[in-house]
Amino acid sequence: VILDEIGRGTATFDGLSIAWAAVEYLHEKNRCRAIFATHFHEMTSLAGKLARLSNVTMRVKEWENDVVFLHEVGKGAADRSYGVQVARLAGLPEAVVDRAKEVLHQLE
Repeated sequence: VILDEIGRGTATFDGLSIAWAAVEYLHEKNRCRAIFATHFHEMTSLAGKLARLSNVTMRVKEWENDVVFLHEVGKGAADRSYGVQVARLAGLPEAVVDRAKEVLHQLE
């Protein structure tokens, strides 16, 4: 089973709850092999609660205030997101990217 960003189209806590419950269900009831892609970082704690679950992450390299995607899978969980850097790579205006950094800093 491959699931990508389950619960991301709704309110944050609703989506997180749906994604969490889906992983538990697949692990405990279906007992199937699954790849579950998410940006809900809170879900990484499930690896300590569910015996057959492990975290993997897409590897990146930070270089000169930028990010390079290595297109490699590594063990463990991501410790941060790179949405603002991706916005810059996607060509959003620099003023938007700069303001996004400010807002992100305030929210963290």
